[in-house]
Amino acid sequence: MSTETARSPFATRFAHRPHSQVDLLLAVGVGGGLGTFLRYELSLALPAGSGAFPWAIFVVNVVGALILGFVTTLVLERWPPTRYVRPIVGIGFCGGLTTFSTWMVDTTQLIDAHHALTAVLYVVATLTTGLVALYLGVVTARTLPRRGARP
Repeated sequence: MSTETARSPFATRFAHRPHSQVDLLLAVGVGGGLGTFLRYELSLALPAGSGAFPWAIFVVNVVGALILGFVTTLVLERWPPTRYVRPIVGIGFCGGLTTFSTWMVDTTQLIDAHHALTAVLYVVATLTTGLVALYLGVVTARTLPRRGARP
């Protein structure tokens, strides 16, 4: 059996990648640091008391969905190929800004504190508004003129 046929599909897929993509890792890290910092500052500015609607996490998740829809559409449909926008903004910034885990912890804490109605409202409002924001981001990006159209 030759070496080429013995390779797993995983090994074959990644065999042609450069060994170092430190620049992309740094881009994700910088974007993630900025997004996380912004989420932290907003959580300090809008603290949620016991049983209260967690507005800070609601806002960051919805704004993150809007930004992700907008930027991803620009990068994939409107701009020429770019190396850093998706890693910095899409993966890093939006990944650091938004938080599924805190959304679920907040929901669990609301239920544990006997605020089930607020918990349900929080889950439904975040999911619905986030999907609408994502859609609006995509639609808004598509209204912009193309720059260096892709083939």
